[in-house]
Amino acid sequence: MSDFDRNIAARGGYAADRVAAIDAGLRAYMIRVYNYMAAGIAFTGVTAWATYQAAGGDAIRVAAGRVSGLTPFGAMVFNGVTPIVLMLVTLGLVFFISFRIHRLQPTTAFTLFSVYAALMGVALSSIFLAYTGVSITRVFFITAATFGAMSLWGYTTQRDLSGMGSFLMMGLIGLIIASVVNIFLASSALQFIISAVGVLVFVGLTAYDTQQIKEMYDVQDDGTVGSRKAIMGALRLYLDFLNLFIMLLQLVGDRR
Repeated sequence: MSDFDRNIAARGGYAADRVAAIDAGLRAYMIRVYNYMAAGIAFTGVTAWATYQAAGGDAIRVAAGRVSGLTPFGAMVFNGVTPIVLMLVTLGLVFFISFRIHRLQPTTAFTLFSVYAALMGVALSSIFLAYTGVSITRVFFITAATFGAMSLWGYTTQRDLSGMGSFLMMGLIGLIIASVVNIFLASSALQFIISAVGVLVFVGLTAYDTQQIKEMYDVQDDGTVGSRKAIMGALRLYLDFLNLFIMLLQLVGDRR
């Protein structure tokens, strides 16, 4: 966190009022990160549910791998090229926000983040076709509890997690490659391995990213820079949460 060293602070190297002010600023910054992230998760959840209802809702039936009862909107969202377009658009938005965050106004960055979260909701609405509503709710709360515990550990630990982060990023690249390969193989065994390893990777990334976001805080940042950092941090944690949820759902979700 810039020029502030907590080890020096612990030995009384800084005035107590400065330490208290920095801690208060850090807490406010992290609360803003979590609030932005929670808003993104909420946008995704509401949009996913609304998309599913517009696609047919309770009238949709899934039997023997066939889906019936879709409205014209549902047929457009769940079939054809729409899923591919959504994947490309959301991926493009992530890269755009990440590479342009230092030039974007905070309101623009948050608007783009909200749009991204809403589009992800449309893309993820298909989980209601594959899994029961009860299991989706159950896995969501399991994800929230796991994410909360690991994020808290990442925030409070004095251990440097940068080495673990490098290892986890290699694991993430491996997951992406394996997922692309499995598109063609359609192997249930490989999918199980991908999901199991994915849970471990995103559990670790949650702690690592939390520590990195905490270290991004600088007491000298003005409101604009602080807001940009908070939105970027929220995006990172949002992705950790969402991917952890998907991996857990694939592992323990009850299929329709």
